[in-house]
Amino acid sequence: MNDIPAFNRRGLLKLGGVGVTGMLLSPSVQAEAQGGPLPPPSPVDTGAVKDGKVTFQEWRGPSEAPSGNPKAPLPPEDRVGFAVVALGRLSLEEILPAFGETKNARLVALVSGSPEKMKTVAARYGIKPEACYDYEGFDAIKDNPAIKAVYVVTPNGLHRDFVERAAKAGKHVLCEKPMSVNSTEARAMLDACNVAGVKLMIAYRIQYEAFNLHLAEKVRTKAYGRLVGMSAINVQTVAENGAEQWRHKKALAGGGALPDIGLYCLNTARFLTGEEPVEIMATQYSPAGDPRFAEVEETVSFTLRFPSHTIVNCLTSYGARDDKHQRLNFERASVDMPNAYKYKGQSLTVIEREGDQTVQKTIDLSANNQFAAEIDHLADCILHDRKPRTPGEEGVQDHVLMEAIYRSAATGAPVRLDPVQGLDAFRGPPAKVDL
Repeated sequence: MNDIPAFNRRGLLKLGGVGVTGMLLSPSVQAEAQGGPLPPPSPVDTGAVKDGKVTFQEWRGPSEAPSGNPKAPLPPEDRVGFAVVALGRLSLEEILPAFGETKNARLVALVSGSPEKMKTVAARYGIKPEACYDYEGFDAIKDNPAIKAVYVVTPNGLHRDFVERAAKAGKHVLCEKPMSVNSTEARAMLDACNVAGVKLMIAYRIQYEAFNLHLAEKVRTKAYGRLVGMSAINVQTVAENGAEQWRHKKALAGGGALPDIGLYCLNTARFLTGEEPVEIMATQYSPAGDPRFAEVEETVSFTLRFPSHTIVNCLTSYGARDDKHQRLNFERASVDMPNAYKYKGQSLTVIEREGDQTVQKTIDLSANNQFAAEIDHLADCILHDRKPRTPGEEGVQDHVLMEAIYRSAATGAPVRLDPVQGLDAFRGPPAKVDL
């Protein structure tokens, strides 16, 4: 023990401020060891409070992308309370976790037809037993003032029932896409919400996703010239026992690949251009004898022609390996976007001329949680009495167009549609998406 050297405070500081026991020296001891008090932090580091938000001066150089400021979530008691209806895969894997990233909304209630599952999920998310409702007792939400909005995540064929019951209870509604199983039911849902004086928003998450929003801005401003054409693919396979799943029952799904995943191609083409198609040509196929496709289609290919003469070719199928890709061909560039319709993993590549060279550029953007963004948007619309960007009218229009796709596929002839004047005819004001 006698050959262990003695350390004083200055000696410890030379070792990085850590003693032989691994203990970090306190700031006061370090200041003493350095021979004087430490300088106070500057405003660049401490930031300032402005309009109830903490802001910081930019610390990066002009060649760097700005770091931005911290998000400013509302206090929990000021957020809009949501009840989520149905606890299937989408709710458990994406929607419920997304409330952890919202800043205007909070989860306050659950609705499910599976008592044991609801009890388990409620415990994980801190939902009290009195805020858990079964399907039959759903109407009792009218007596829960904490619930301001309802997110309907049931199979498509059940959307109408829960949307209309939520409206009757005086609650605003966020409804998963597709809005329903046909345009007649979709219009009835819209009418019910209008009569009740509640907002109806359809969960078109792509319209709140950072990369697609960036791309829409480029299309609208003609940053690369006129959009000449676009190809959109959304395909995936289903298990051999898929016939038992609700998506393969026409009464519950309304159709097969088209309303489930092909709708992303259709709605995104409309969203990116802001236009409505004036002509549709389509074909479809289902393998004979496959019970998965006894009631609904496997594959649909359709072409949309827009007033600006942009041509969009779309393919959707339950028979091809997962691929969710879109490519846009402009006058002066082509833009490639893998994973365009996935929950995450989007990227953007632009190919264009630069000087005498053809260059390929990757657009680096900060991804956002699409579900949190759409939930927050409805919450913001409720708080400030605004019309949602993707209201019920947007959902009705997609049903009208999908019915035209099916008609064209059945007859082999193109379906011509009445022109719709202006851009974003069925949408509300642009969303304030926190990117």
